[in-house]
Amino acid sequence: MNMDENNMFETGNEFAALGEAVLKIKAELAKVIVGQEQMIDLLLVALLTNGHALIEGVPGVAKTLAAKLLARSVDAGFSRIQFTPDLMPSDVIGTSVYNMGKGEFQFKQGPVFSNLVLIDEINRAPAKTQSALFEVMEERQISVDGQSFRMPLPFLVFATQNPIEHEGTYRLPEAQLDRFLFKIIVNYPTVEEEEQILNFHDEARGQLQTEVISPVLTASQLVVFQKQIFEVVIEPGLKNYIARIVSSTRNHKDIYLGASPRAAIHIMNAAKAIAAMNGRSFVTPSDIKEVIAPVLCHRIILSPDKEMEGIRPEEMVKLLVQSIEVPR
Repeated sequence: MNMDENNMFETGNEFAALGEAVLKIKAELAKVIVGQEQMIDLLLVALLTNGHALIEGVPGVAKTLAAKLLARSVDAGFSRIQFTPDLMPSDVIGTSVYNMGKGEFQFKQGPVFSNLVLIDEINRAPAKTQSALFEVMEERQISVDGQSFRMPLPFLVFATQNPIEHEGTYRLPEAQLDRFLFKIIVNYPTVEEEEQILNFHDEARGQLQTEVISPVLTASQLVVFQKQIFEVVIEPGLKNYIARIVSSTRNHKDIYLGASPRAAIHIMNAAKAIAAMNGRSFVTPSDIKEVIAPVLCHRIILSPDKEMEGIRPEEMVKLLVQSIEVPR
């Protein structure tokens, strides 16, 4: 994403503060993260739209680190949960504990009660634990013993998973994947980027990477920015463009399962965030194109013959977008 700084800081620009905060966060992350611009941009979009993100990549490509550093750049509650095969739902959401003094059970909140929650290796935990988490993600509240507990705002889940190792894992069902705004694919760095990584670690001399990151945004400021995203204007023609793209996934001969209406809403909101981050009060077709693949790729299932051919969802989404006329 190309940030247009001249537009962003025009006098009276309603998104100037938001754009400035985005640049500050990027500057903080750049102290540690080398490259991975798309991942960082998409994580920032998730942050601004209050949407959950699934980060997929092989070990060692900074999936967990990026989420931790982003959370550290925001002065808000943060918790990290390592999913394992023996993890129980109560280990995530909490449990009722008997209070001897009061003679009653009281609910003790679990680590999911935070603003930014990092779930490491989400596909390692059994289905019942995954379901407990996804209920919180969808409803942003927990019901225990007849009582409802609202999650603090903002509330976002960043989850990681390894696409290579499948032994001892539990595949996320499509209905649960649909709760994620994005599936962000993290690739290996280039040779130049890897050299920069080596230089950074050589010069750091053992200093913890998180220690060089300073908070630049408060939780209350983030909530204000999240509400501001809805003020971005999207023309009817672009809404129709989104609807046609999503609809095309449902009646394509090479797609077994198409995207849900939630996907169309997520594309629209993510495109609004891209526009705001670029200092604009209106959505353009390029904003939409930038977020289509991360929103759709984990929501569609290709036909068995296409999967056997080795066709990836990203390639199919690209073909779909190319086949649909862009509004003028």
